[in-house]
Amino acid sequence: MKIIHFSDPHAGGAAEDWMAYIDKRWVGVFNYRFRRRFQHDLTLLEKAVTYILENRPDIAVCTGDLTSTGQPGEFEKTLTIMKPLLNSGIPLIYVPGNHDCYVRLRKCREAVENAVRELCDYEFNDLPLVKSFAGCDFIVVNESGPTNLFSSRGHMDKKTSDFVLDYCSQPKNRPRIIVGHYPLLEEHPLLRFRHDMGGHQQVAKLLREKNIDISLCGHIHKPFAKIDNNGRGEYSAGSVTRNGTIAEIEFSSQNNIFKYRKINLV
Repeated sequence: MKIIHFSDPHAGGAAEDWMAYIDKRWVGVFNYRFRRRFQHDLTLLEKAVTYILENRPDIAVCTGDLTSTGQPGEFEKTLTIMKPLLNSGIPLIYVPGNHDCYVRLRKCREAVENAVRELCDYEFNDLPLVKSFAGCDFIVVNESGPTNLFSSRGHMDKKTSDFVLDYCSQPKNRPRIIVGHYPLLEEHPLLRFRHDMGGHQQVAKLLREKNIDISLCGHIHKPFAKIDNNGRGEYSAGSVTRNGTIAEIEFSSQNNIFKYRKINLV
């Protein structure tokens, strides 16, 4: 079983309506105008799609932040680039990031809901859920939602935490992979209090105890693999458009080992 994991394209653009100047989007638009557009190259997302099509994994996983401020035009940029992947027959799991769920404005909420619908065979409101592919169970969760002006925090609500705990209390017949935007294993929570996640402690314990085999996440733009000798632990693919990296993870049922490889697209 082979997974190709990518994350955090962060397509951006100008404010798409006057309300963007009075809600949180002005922060994201300003950030994109003066910083992100010089750091993120969407042609690298095109290279990632090409790599996926050429290497034909059993499943592709995107762990969020398709956009910078969750505006419909930003989603349109990434969906257009990803269209060949959607037409390829390769299954795709996508979970929204905090930038995809940036504000409560109706058209922005509908844009992220439409993105899930376009990319996946489930709906935004279906999360959390479990999907089985190629001998593995994927626990798909949403930890993102609108926050205040100065916060990029995520939150695993009780419904989601209870869902994961209940599922993992059942007999384990195949590897379990949790897919979310935020890392479960945070080494410096006090230093990253504006960017970390709450409500996930019991689920993180399942990962540490190997009841969940691996966690695939985004949010952290630098790729990492916090794993043991059998490849179990947490993987972040990094930002595909900032670092030009994606992750390739293979599972061998014969030796029960996950093998990780960082792919550099540049």
